[in-house]
Amino acid sequence: MPNTKSPDTKPIAMKLPTGSQPPQPTVPSSSSQPSNTAASQKAVADLPASARQQLDALQLANRQTTLARVAEVINRQAGERTELLLDVRGKSLAVDAAIGKTSLEPGDWVKIMRAGNELQLMGKLAPAQATVVAKALAQHLPWQQNLESGLSRMLTSLNQGLKPDPSPGQLPSARVAQPLPEAARQSIQQVLANLPTATSLKPGSGGQEQPLQQVKQWIAESGVFAESRLAQNPSATMPDLKLAIGRVITALLAQQGQGPEQFTRITPLASPELVQAPLQFPQAMTASPAPATSEPTTVGQMLRLLAGMLNRITVNQLHSQVLAARGGGDAPAPLTTVLLELPWVTPQNEPKVAQLRIDQHPDERNGKRDPQKAATSEWRLALAMDLDDAGPLHFDVALRQQSVSARVWAEKQSTLRQVNEELPLLRQSLTDLGLDVTDLECRRGSPEGSVTRLEHRLVDTRA
Repeated sequence: MPNTKSPDTKPIAMKLPTGSQPPQPTVPSSSSQPSNTAASQKAVADLPASARQQLDALQLANRQTTLARVAEVINRQAGERTELLLDVRGKSLAVDAAIGKTSLEPGDWVKIMRAGNELQLMGKLAPAQATVVAKALAQHLPWQQNLESGLSRMLTSLNQGLKPDPSPGQLPSARVAQPLPEAARQSIQQVLANLPTATSLKPGSGGQEQPLQQVKQWIAESGVFAESRLAQNPSATMPDLKLAIGRVITALLAQQGQGPEQFTRITPLASPELVQAPLQFPQAMTASPAPATSEPTTVGQMLRLLAGMLNRITVNQLHSQVLAARGGGDAPAPLTTVLLELPWVTPQNEPKVAQLRIDQHPDERNGKRDPQKAATSEWRLALAMDLDDAGPLHFDVALRQQSVSARVWAEKQSTLRQVNEELPLLRQSLTDLGLDVTDLECRRGSPEGSVTRLEHRLVDTRA
């Protein structure tokens, strides 16, 4: 049983609504007393029956305890009485309780006990780790900045600098762009120097040792891997984008005479497409918006932009944890899910972002699900990217032991034709790696995106 926090010093009664009270019978005459008395007795007997029937339908015996989820807080009344909608054993149950100072929110789990024709609130369960992660995810969702457009603005600031924020009564022409602080400039240059380029991995080099080591290094120096290493060695300096953004923020705040703690007061700048579909991954490919003006960005605007980029990276990390921890639902849940956005630069030194999703699915043959059989797990990889000439491309790859299948989606007809021409070479390359190619095809268009829904401010992980 999970840890339970007591809501008060004693259990709290939770009454079930039984409808409106019937009118009190008047003193009857002698001639009509027997029939009226019988009717009154029947009405009184019917009152607790409604609550009793609801509890009996839950198959909850007297003094038996069970867990319930708070589905909705309907009304908090002035007298500290609260109407709640509970999800008990898959059924909805409305209750009325004087919960006092106990804080109950949708998604909370509580321990309840039947006491006659009432329920008693025995305690509130400490939040599960999955619930804590889901709440953190919901808080970051509305404030995500597209990494590709954010990187473009960061690189532009290297050449143009940043304008100071306007002072009261100051004319716009009086503000002159200033170079970035040296610490911020070095952090951005370090990230740019370590980003993969379009020529970093040459076609046909997948079986060579050097490209494989390069990919491993990129992964080890990014995301949660970089943060884990930083926790073990705080003095480590790695070219991870999230860590670099943090260093740029610290440098910009220091230039304004402010400490890092002031960063929490900044409202992040969100991208419209990430507001409309915050949990779609991979995100639908859209052309990077052209800058509306060539004017340098202000310090305040850059801080908001960087805050939104941090939120985007954090959302991907939290989203990965939520998907990996999900259970139940119609579709089998993966054992592990990792969502990554991998920045790279074109030959024209323009930043791009590739979206990568990796799922580890258990071996469920013969109706069995054994997380320990990692050797027989199926690994699924989805990679989405937008290339200047080829247009949007999406790759779906599935690997189980030595068997591999792949599907390529292309939106442009010319790209579809070119990929179909290259499929025999791809099949041969995979075979040379010792893999058994079971299926290989290319289709026009794009696959249906995977979206996680939000319900009651938490993530519905069954989506």
